[in-house]
Amino acid sequence: MITFVHGDDIVTIDLNKTYLGIELGSTRIKAVLSDENLNPLAMGSYTWENRLENGIWTYSLEDIKTGLQSCFADLSKDVSSKYNVEFSTCGAMGISAMMHGYMAFDENDNLLVPFRTWRNTITSQAADELTKALGFNIPQRWTCAHLYQAVLSKEKHIDNISYVTTLAGYVHYILTGEKVVGIGEASGIFPVLKNNYNPEMTAKYESLLCEKGFDKKILRIFPEVRLAGEHGGILTESGAKFLDPTGVFKAGVALCPPEGDAGTGMTAANAVRPGTGNVSGGTSIFSMLVLDNDLKGVYPEIDMVTTPHGAPVAMVHCNNCCSELDVWVNIFDEFCTLMGISADKSELYQKLYLNAMKGDTDCGKVISYNFLSGEPVAYVDKGRPTYFRLPEGKMNLSNFMRSQLYSSMAALKMGMDILFENEYVKALQFTAHGGLFKVQGAAQQILSDALNTPVSVMKTAGEGGAWGMSILAAYMADGGKEELPDWLENKVFANMKKQTVTPLKDGVKGFDDYMKLYKTGLSAQRKLEEVK
Repeated sequence: MITFVHGDDIVTIDLNKTYLGIELGSTRIKAVLSDENLNPLAMGSYTWENRLENGIWTYSLEDIKTGLQSCFADLSKDVSSKYNVEFSTCGAMGISAMMHGYMAFDENDNLLVPFRTWRNTITSQAADELTKALGFNIPQRWTCAHLYQAVLSKEKHIDNISYVTTLAGYVHYILTGEKVVGIGEASGIFPVLKNNYNPEMTAKYESLLCEKGFDKKILRIFPEVRLAGEHGGILTESGAKFLDPTGVFKAGVALCPPEGDAGTGMTAANAVRPGTGNVSGGTSIFSMLVLDNDLKGVYPEIDMVTTPHGAPVAMVHCNNCCSELDVWVNIFDEFCTLMGISADKSELYQKLYLNAMKGDTDCGKVISYNFLSGEPVAYVDKGRPTYFRLPEGKMNLSNFMRSQLYSSMAALKMGMDILFENEYVKALQFTAHGGLFKVQGAAQQILSDALNTPVSVMKTAGEGGAWGMSILAAYMADGGKEELPDWLENKVFANMKKQTVTPLKDGVKGFDDYMKLYKTGLSAQRKLEEVK
């Protein structure tokens, strides 16, 4: 324990009572170190980007190693500069990453094919066949769909598979030697039931694979399932060296089960009780709504996953969110440079987003599609970002940018409307987080109007899943004495400040009017897939 003066405050820090969460997101790897009260103490980050190689969206193992080490080094630097102490240990830690995808290894831990991320839409045949056979929606990005597609395609590597995991599961294995994942992450690998992979569906899946010449047992290939609060492993000497090549950070730290970004998002938003939900908006956008019971129907637009403690969750996941918005902000930044104007990027976002809120609630009949990649919820296989407007519409800057903001969550609304209209699910409120919601007074209100539900943003919205992962690490260290929803409410969020907006009547109608044209125009969007 070290006590020292930091600014005007006397600060006491005990590294053994701090909790580290690291999340490998699509565009940024982020680390958050929290104190014993789960207040963020220090942060580190590293920017990276997936690559399209041979038709596959991927990151290399070297990308993962470099990114993780750079992020950890940035965090260590922040700890040292703020608290004048070497970051040598913590009370517990956890790893999170973008969910789903496919990492297949042989018995010597060699990666057999490049990592296939969630962004790939190359498993439609497998997803369709499995959904019909299991009577359960299996999205294209799920790990089991990737494995099944590889078998269907008779890929050479399948005979050498020893285990298959996700990005979070892989990093956790490198750090601990344990092939485990949290149940939320597991539910994006294969359907789960009562804290493990669904046994009846597992048998059907194995039978289907066996018919096609792949006879390995799934429970031996997929990682073991753990619940929030359970132990996930110990940081090994080699794991500590992998994370921190300088050798300052020591082995022996306990790790909680690794979780996907969906589970950490729910945790960071205090949205693990039935009726509560969260929406994460970044490169992709997804909503999570915790249910009292499983859905009656099977919908390809809706995934059934779980909270980190195993409660059923309806998930609508859309591949595209902020990337096209970012392109347009960069264009305006380029224009400013052309005009000899020095513009701060954050101010550009602020000005453009808030000006968009002055536009017509139906965007003046200006319609945008932000599909940089395929969008299964909208039944679009290939990305072709476009926009159109009706001749009698009103094209101006505010309407155009408002249309881009609407586009960032239009596909999400299509999926959520199925829950509201077909399953009569009720949502009490959503908590929003991620880069889309950084500008106050813009995307938060639009989301509230789109879902016709109150939407809150907490002061920790910018911390995201890495902070949520540090919370799950603390929950494990605390022994899981309370149920996760109660523990979060009492330990973490009792005094958390948040800003809540409610739907505006004109905004709800405007978004609905926008969606009518958006849905009609999707036929043209699909036709554009033929353009190469």
